[in-house]
Amino acid sequence: MAPQEDNAPTAPAGVDTDKPSAARIYDWYLGGTQNWAVDREFGRKAVQLWPGMKAMARQNRAFMNRVVEAALDAGIRQFIDLGSGVPTVGNVHEIIRRRVPDDEDATVVYVDYEPVAAAHSTLILERDEATDWAGIVQRDLRDPDGIFDDDTTCALIDFEEPVCVMLVAVMHFVGPDDSPGKVVETYRSHVAPGSWLAISHASTDDAPENDETAGVRKMIATYQNTSNPMWLRDRAEFTPWFGDWAMLEPGVSRLPDWRPTNEPQPDELEASSFGWGGVAEKPQP
Repeated sequence: MAPQEDNAPTAPAGVDTDKPSAARIYDWYLGGTQNWAVDREFGRKAVQLWPGMKAMARQNRAFMNRVVEAALDAGIRQFIDLGSGVPTVGNVHEIIRRRVPDDEDATVVYVDYEPVAAAHSTLILERDEATDWAGIVQRDLRDPDGIFDDDTTCALIDFEEPVCVMLVAVMHFVGPDDSPGKVVETYRSHVAPGSWLAISHASTDDAPENDETAGVRKMIATYQNTSNPMWLRDRAEFTPWFGDWAMLEPGVSRLPDWRPTNEPQPDELEASSFGWGGVAEKPQP
């Protein structure tokens, strides 16, 4: 359902609705309702620069969903969704509720530093009666130790058992000054063998030099005026973040090519040149 143009949602306490937010813009791309006029205006301008932006957002959400499904099939029952954003259709806990039998346990920790994402995650989990096995940690993903030590994480995640750690469509908001490789390395070092790491990232390194690619770069540049500046990285920068973990088939690929379950829409195929995704498993010692 499209967001209401005239009746914006009630802003949770502490939420700044005067400046566009990447989490709320992404919600608008996906057709969500938890966004404000400033976010919709920014989103429309971004789509004018690159019409494939909404398709790319859908690709990332579909990639995340397939990762969760595959991890569940592999027996993983713990998930940490870093930079989870504003709740939108296809959340991790929804997939778990649909797939995991009632007599089995599974847990989810959503992590996002934006107050609006945390507030609405809490409301969604309360509505879905999932608060005993899913929770929200309002922290910055660049602070792994704070996330590990958070009471919610400690209550829901057993780091002696495998965890699926997801960094989907979020690491392009971590700038070079924040040492993104070191951040990911900290997450890798904290989880047990058998854990999975899923990452997707915006890129233009394999895209043709044409008007669409130029539009992507212009669109990325507009994020410098939001609370979440954005960076493009090529495959050579992205792949080392998996460290010495074993890449799962089909390796680092275009998002629609990672274990597809449905034929992608034509606009999604056109957008697929502008992002990479991959999943790796931590080896046994």
